[in-house]
Amino acid sequence: MVSQEQRRRQLAREKFLRQQQRRTTARRKARARNAVVASVLGVVVVGSVVSYATGVFKNDDKKENAGAEVTPSASATSKAPDPCDKAAKGKVKSLSWKKEPAMTIDKSADYTMKLATTCGDIDLDLKTSAAPHTVNSFNFLAGKGFFDHTKCHRLVTSGIYVLQCGDPQGTGSGGPGYTIPDENLKDKSLKDNVYPAGTVAMANTGESHTGGSQFFLVYQDSQLPPSYTPFGTVSKSGLKVLKKIAAAGESTGQGDGAPNATVVINKLTVTKS
Repeated sequence: MVSQEQRRRQLAREKFLRQQQRRTTARRKARARNAVVASVLGVVVVGSVVSYATGVFKNDDKKENAGAEVTPSASATSKAPDPCDKAAKGKVKSLSWKKEPAMTIDKSADYTMKLATTCGDIDLDLKTSAAPHTVNSFNFLAGKGFFDHTKCHRLVTSGIYVLQCGDPQGTGSGGPGYTIPDENLKDKSLKDNVYPAGTVAMANTGESHTGGSQFFLVYQDSQLPPSYTPFGTVSKSGLKVLKKIAAAGESTGQGDGAPNATVVINKLTVTKS
C-alpha cells in the first residue's frame, strides 16, 4: 500500500516534470521566435558581391519554427490556390551602379509610390523628409525601371508578418550595386519595437547602412528591432492586397519561404504629389 508520504513525493515529482516540460517548450518557442527576429530581412548588396546574411534566408531549425504559435500558412503538400493574375509581358532589367544616386528629389515635397502587382495595386505614402536618401533612391530606381517585372520573393508568416520585395534576381541576394544610409529609425510609429501593419521598410544585412533595393511590407504588427528604415505607409486597399497574398501561405509550410501567390511587380512608380 502506498503511504501518504510516498504519494506526496510522487505528486511532487510529477509536478516537477510538468514544470520542466513547460519550460522546455517555452524555450523552444522563444528560440524559434528569436531566430526569426534576429536574422530577419538581411541581404548583402555591396557591389556585385551579394549573399544571404547569416540565418536570414535559412530555416536552420524548421521543427522549432513549425512549433511556434503563429498564424497558420498553407503547407507545401497542400498549396493554396494562386489568387493573383498572370504577370505582364516583359523581363527584369540587369542594372547596377557603383554609388548612391545624387539627390534629385524635393525633400520638402510629398511623394507616393505605387506597386502595380499581379495581385492588385499597393499604394504607399512615402516619408520624404524623414527618409530622403531612401525615397530618392526609389525615385531613381523606379525611373530606370529597376523594379519592373521583379518577383516578391519572400513571405514570412512566423514570428513576423512581412512580404519582401525589391530583388531583381528574385532570390534574396540581389541589389542595385550601392547601399544607402539608415534613416528614420526613431520614427514615432515604432513603439515598443513593433513595426505596425502597413509599414514599408528597408531590408539590410543586420549591419548599419547596408540597405539597397530590397524592402518589406508589414501586413500584421511585427516585433522587430528598430534597425530597418521605415520610409512609408501602405494604404488600406494595399493592406487588403497584402493580406490576400499572406492568406495563400508560403512554399515551405514552415513560416518563411516564397509566397504561394505569384507576386510580381509589373511596374513600380514614384510620384511627386
